[in-house]
Amino acid sequence: MQAVIVTGAKQFTVSEGDVIKIEKIEKKVGDKINFEPVLISDKETVSIDKDHLKDAKVHGEVVSQTKGEKVIVFKKKRRKGYSRKIGHRQLLTEVKIGKISLGKVEKKNA
Repeated sequence: MQAVIVTGAKQFTVSEGDVIKIEKIEKKVGDKINFEPVLISDKETVSIDKDHLKDAKVHGEVVSQTKGEKVIVFKKKRRKGYSRKIGHRQLLTEVKIGKISLGKVEKKNA
């Protein structure tokens, strides 16, 4: 079973047992997180109706708080003597997806 979750203005397709890196969430290692999915998909059926997905949740656990790779931002204007070099490392949270629960969902065929 797969689900699409929304966090940090991004969507992730996850299934049970996946480890994903999302934008930093203020949680400690070992804390539990519940995501509300946008869509839940089984092999044959897809549920996308908001009324049917009210009780559906994706349960996860924080594995670690890390930083992403360094991104270099370089700005330059020709013949003006202007150049700037800035680096950035995004703070990330690694989350292990535990269980995808449907709650009281009635499945519909898409």
